[in-house]
Amino acid sequence: MNSTIATVTQRIQERSRERREAYLEQMDSAFRSEATRAGMGCGNLAHGFAGCSPQEKERLRAEVQPNLAIVTAYNDMLSAHKPYESYPEKLRAWALEAGAVAQVAGGVPAMCDGITQGAEGMELSLFSRDAIAMGTAVALSHNMFDGTLLLGICDKIVPGMLMGALPFGHLPTLFVPGGPMPTGISNEEKAKIRQDYAEGKIDRAALLKGESDSYHSPGTCTFYGTANSNQMLLEMMGLQLPGSSFVNPGTAHRELLSRFAVQQLVENTLNHRKERSLAYVLDEKAIVNAVIGLLATGGSTNHTIHLIAIARAAGIIIDWTDFSALSEVIPLMARVYPNGVADVNHFHAAGGVPFIMQSLLKQGLMHEEVNTILGPGLSAFCRESGVENQGIVWRKAAEKSYNESVLRSAESPFQATGGIRLLQGNLGRSVIKISAVEPEHWAIEAPAIVFQSQEAFLKAFKANELNQDFIAVLPFQGPGSNGMPELHKLTPSLAVLQKRGYNVALATDGRMSGASGKVPAAIHIWPEAEKGGNIAKVRTGDLLRLDAVAGRLEVLETDFESRQPVAIERIFQGCGRELFAKPKTQVSHAELGGSFLI
Repeated sequence: MNSTIATVTQRIQERSRERREAYLEQMDSAFRSEATRAGMGCGNLAHGFAGCSPQEKERLRAEVQPNLAIVTAYNDMLSAHKPYESYPEKLRAWALEAGAVAQVAGGVPAMCDGITQGAEGMELSLFSRDAIAMGTAVALSHNMFDGTLLLGICDKIVPGMLMGALPFGHLPTLFVPGGPMPTGISNEEKAKIRQDYAEGKIDRAALLKGESDSYHSPGTCTFYGTANSNQMLLEMMGLQLPGSSFVNPGTAHRELLSRFAVQQLVENTLNHRKERSLAYVLDEKAIVNAVIGLLATGGSTNHTIHLIAIARAAGIIIDWTDFSALSEVIPLMARVYPNGVADVNHFHAAGGVPFIMQSLLKQGLMHEEVNTILGPGLSAFCRESGVENQGIVWRKAAEKSYNESVLRSAESPFQATGGIRLLQGNLGRSVIKISAVEPEHWAIEAPAIVFQSQEAFLKAFKANELNQDFIAVLPFQGPGSNGMPELHKLTPSLAVLQKRGYNVALATDGRMSGASGKVPAAIHIWPEAEKGGNIAKVRTGDLLRLDAVAGRLEVLETDFESRQPVAIERIFQGCGRELFAKPKTQVSHAELGGSFLI
């Protein structure tokens, strides 16, 4: 085992000891070696299976066969979740085949950042994760279940479901993915269309056609943003079948994997082993493996918030120092858009997650001795699945990448270090993703231009007022101010300015995106402006330095820290935001997970 990984893991274990022991004690007290419903009153149980078929009722009365909870994030507006429409019926049938019962325990909301990007609804995006967590907990609170099947894929949904399932961590738990849509137009072409529109070279109709040609069918979007980072992380943590994340929906392969997932969960519930339960699969080593997977693949910056919140729900405390320390020893092994031109279908075809795991384990760069849904040891996840004789077969992961322009081994990576780093200085703490940023842009010293909104930035861009070197500063975008929306709407315009030869960057207490691109962006700054953070003291014209090499983010003005911060008022109303006004006052900062629950 690499010494840095061992040190970081030990530090996390020691830091988390008291909280983790309390969590496991609670889970152990809830763990049962018989069916959970065995202790229920007859009236309670009768209500619980009143709508079931006679065969299902008979099994549930027997208090022997397991009952699986299905928690679904289905809606047919999200392309990634559209395939889930038919899943409950199939999962119930496969559960019966395996000698169990499955019931839809509840549904949770699933919003799409791609739809709300740059709109009012984006201010509910991060808060939706905690609402999903509460919805998952409500679904499981009926105490009817012996295992959990979670149907969720996209940005806040997987983290929220995990946060909501962890209070029921005594149950075996397994995610069932839907897979990505087939490849549409190339990511290079999509990026060019967006930049052309930002420069006024094409009209809205041409932009809409390009976007529609990219996002064109059921399944996850094919770029490597938060949704697909979620899927990779679930495999890295041993909570989703090996190599199952990026099999396209509507295929025989996809359906057979879902059937196998039900059979695996039934086996896990019948084993009655604590090590197969969610609480014991998702331990400190699994969390470290998740961070390693994020760094090795150049995954979404949103997980510098989500993984922290997930870990805290399991009694584990991690921070950005851990991410940054691991980034120094984890190589960047994948080039998937926005860190390259390939999409997740190309990544999967090149060897995908099983190849990444196998290569990292060979180099001592992951924890192998962990619990998973398949039993002890992560080596069981270094496998690919295929279809033979109408059934799933498992093969060892590829020894060599099938496409080294997309995927490389840990011995010959694209970059010796990972793609996410910690920045510190008189502006506070923040993170930066550099896996898609050219090294000549890793450090920039330039005057600040302060904007109070994305709209103000775009107005200045369209008026040709930004043709210069500068660092755009957007304060009052943190969770306590307006819910911490993504600022991805800025990406095409900033990329245009960089292409014109200007040195540009972004500094904000908001989020950027799972699609963080070629422009350096210091994001998630805390203390945030709403809490009196120093970012609220920055004035247009101040000289700033963003240095991803040295890990510094600083204002180079001598009177900076003695200034009074600017204060602004934002109206947090409309589009349902008023319902989250109170949680907004209680939300934690980004390095604590940006949560009002934990």
